[in-house]
Amino acid sequence: MNSIDQQPIRQFTHLELIAKQVVEGFITGLHKSPFHGFSVEFAEHRLYNKGESTKHIDWKLYGKTDKLFNKRYEEETNLRCQLIIDDSSSMYFPIQEKNSLPFGEGRGGAQNKITFSVYCAAAMIELLKRQRDAVGLSVFSDKVEVHTPAKSSSLHHKMLYHELEKRIQPHDFKIHKTTSAISALHEIAEGIHKRSLVMIFSDMMDSKSNSEELFSALQHLKHNKHEVILFHVVDKQKEMEFDFENRPYRFIDMETGEEIKLHPNEIKDSYLSQMANYKNELKLKCGLYKIDFVEADINEGFEHVLMPYLVKRTRMM
Repeated sequence: MNSIDQQPIRQFTHLELIAKQVVEGFITGLHKSPFHGFSVEFAEHRLYNKGESTKHIDWKLYGKTDKLFNKRYEEETNLRCQLIIDDSSSMYFPIQEKNSLPFGEGRGGAQNKITFSVYCAAAMIELLKRQRDAVGLSVFSDKVEVHTPAKSSSLHHKMLYHELEKRIQPHDFKIHKTTSAISALHEIAEGIHKRSLVMIFSDMMDSKSNSEELFSALQHLKHNKHEVILFHVVDKQKEMEFDFENRPYRFIDMETGEEIKLHPNEIKDSYLSQMANYKNELKLKCGLYKIDFVEADINEGFEHVLMPYLVKRTRMM
């Protein structure tokens, strides 16, 4: 057996390697699907426009194609994208086992909402990098924990991966971090370059009693001319369908620590009704404010996260 050259591997973080695999698989799938018309080759060149300086023309490529193309550089940016991740304790449901498989390598509850969001965000960074788009990251719980401007440099991407990896390390669940999406989104909205694409990954758990204030914060983003996609991250089987065996369970609120013991069948009908109403309200308000609403089930693949980005980007460019 030939030894494996470790040098190319060491230049990437574990998260970055998985993000590359996710994107490569997504692109391959697109080429075999009805959506192959999307621009997903991410060429290193763009067509030369008459009147531009000729100093960046790739003359070797001209010799092969008889067409004029300008070389593209890292600082060239077509679009700015801000990834916003909810890092409150409810996003760590279901609690992962220590030896859980990473995203894309297993199912059956191996990932929780924060892990799913982190890997989707990492894949988005890789996708944006290939299209020479700038990307920034914001993370919030009861406060804004991270906020970076959108950039397109390799060093910046490394820093974003590092920040994301912190969110999938083992956590002490005795420390309850509540959600404060309202104040966080207002603060983040003020710090994003105008006319950006904003992608929010959140279970929106603090919006039930403060829905009007929450959508005021989302409207703040729209007021600043941003395009917004809200990925409502859920464990559909457990949270939306309440699929539990009818035996005694101890349910714990991961943000407050409050506990309750009950048989799921005692409250299932009432729970399903309330959750359906809550989801419908989210979708209705998002439609009212022209915010794209996408239900992101952690037990499904990543296509339903990456595809809305491609559709939105095509409309924006």
